[in-house]
Amino acid sequence: MTIRTDRVRILAGLLSFAVVTVVVAWHAKSSAAQKAPVTTYYNHGHIYTNDPAHPWAEALAVSEGKISCIGRMDHVLLDCGGGQEGVETVNLKGQFVMPGFNDAHVHLGGAAADELAVPLTGVPSAEEMQKRVAAAVAQHKDGEWITGGGWDHTLWTEKKFPDRQQLDAVAPKNPVILTHISGHVAVANSLALKRAEIDKTTPNPPGGEIEHDTLGEPTGMLKEDAAMSLVKARIPDPAPEARRKAIELVLENVAKNGITSVQDYSEWADFQAFQQLKEEGKLTVRITEWLPFNLPLNDLQNMRAQGGTQDPWLKTGALKAFTDGAMGSRTAAMLEPYSDDPSTSGILTSDPEKLTAMAIQRDKAGFQLAFHAIGDRANRIALDVFEAVAKANGARDRRDRIEHAQVVAPMDFSRFAQLHVVASMQPSHQTTDMRWAEERIGRERLVGAYAWATMLKNGVPLAFGTDYDVEPISPFRGLYACVTRERPEGGPKDGWQPQEKISLADCIRAYTSGSAYAEFEEGKKGELKPGEYADFIILSNDLTKIPPAQFIKTRVIRTVVGGRTVQQAH
Repeated sequence: MTIRTDRVRILAGLLSFAVVTVVVAWHAKSSAAQKAPVTTYYNHGHIYTNDPAHPWAEALAVSEGKISCIGRMDHVLLDCGGGQEGVETVNLKGQFVMPGFNDAHVHLGGAAADELAVPLTGVPSAEEMQKRVAAAVAQHKDGEWITGGGWDHTLWTEKKFPDRQQLDAVAPKNPVILTHISGHVAVANSLALKRAEIDKTTPNPPGGEIEHDTLGEPTGMLKEDAAMSLVKARIPDPAPEARRKAIELVLENVAKNGITSVQDYSEWADFQAFQQLKEEGKLTVRITEWLPFNLPLNDLQNMRAQGGTQDPWLKTGALKAFTDGAMGSRTAAMLEPYSDDPSTSGILTSDPEKLTAMAIQRDKAGFQLAFHAIGDRANRIALDVFEAVAKANGARDRRDRIEHAQVVAPMDFSRFAQLHVVASMQPSHQTTDMRWAEERIGRERLVGAYAWATMLKNGVPLAFGTDYDVEPISPFRGLYACVTRERPEGGPKDGWQPQEKISLADCIRAYTSGSAYAEFEEGKKGELKPGEYADFIILSNDLTKIPPAQFIKTRVIRTVVGGRTVQQAH
């Protein structure tokens, strides 16, 4: 996802954020002092605790946002004051309760931008994409930008990238840029390219590619952030009120899907909107915000200082870096050429030597590192960097992460464990990608693709997420992919690369306590036991008793974060 790095805008935002924080902190403290602690008892439930020592419970008590008691009904009623008057009691009537999901990889800001853009997810053809752009043109004045996202050319009959001429035909007087579902390529029309001063003489930026036709003219296709940002930097920021409204819609969707924590990569302006919601008591999910690795170290330290690292609801976390692109667009960096296009082995978006030097510097400043790596070459380079960092700066509990880890060379799995690297993976990607993955990289390399079971066998910590807005936010799609490795509609029989299936219990751990570990939050969230945050969900189905095909049909009846109900189905 694109993160603008205009230092002036960031520093101005930091200053205003600091002033707001001082004021709202005083009000928040005063308000909190006026509220007496309230205990709520949830009784007669079928509670999956995710605590190996005590896996099931019948009741739990919540006080001051945390679980104060959990266990059998008689224990909670007799030993924890569950029978007292003047307390709130919720009769679960046998419903299934589990820890809230912690999505280890999301882009809330990108999802919010989607709310303000042309929706293209699932469009079945380039012609349908043109129709939707034409409809947007009718709602815009000449010269106004039109953005959109979510198109996937692998769903189309010809499976070819679109070009600027197709957009020019329906939007000759509006600059247009439409981002691929992967977030790693985009198509722009001629006016957008002109605004960005891109023509046949424009060189490829480092780590990116401007695609050209046989005559040397830009096709409109821009590959990776380095190229896309040439155009996207010209797009005006949305009005603050529009940004906030879109974020509120996204957070509603997050809560409806049982997500109680996210690890997010968005713009700093989005983080400031989250902060406003938090201080108004309207934030409905815990957010750990990643920062852009490539920003100057001084800027990163200022952002960390202003955003904080300890607040239980909103804080800054790892630094996000990119090593390659995506496999669907053939920009993921592979050790060997693509099977369906031997002319390319993908794009390395960062110079390994420069990446290593920057990583050593940022690690020394105490930052956790999270590297996007999809291809086997990119994963190897990420591991090489982490090894160099540990050698340069000495041993400590880093929990460096590789985001996606989609295709890994067999010899590199053990290195994840040796270097204590977290594999932050998104099971639903496998569900989507199985349609074309074998064409891209061939059967032999699939052995190391989406390899959750192999990661676990090698002792690698797993943290699961969705990559929302690239994929839907629903964790139930991920659970289904985990245990079946089949498409939602079923098949292939016994699953795709079935040796990589893992158990439902392992899937849930990766989506809860595993994700908590990845952000240094173990012992605070991810399990339902005394002292941990009261972050849990009530579901329409007992996931442990239904066939996996029913996972995706499961509804979230109630989402509770910090003891507060933030979503309830009617």
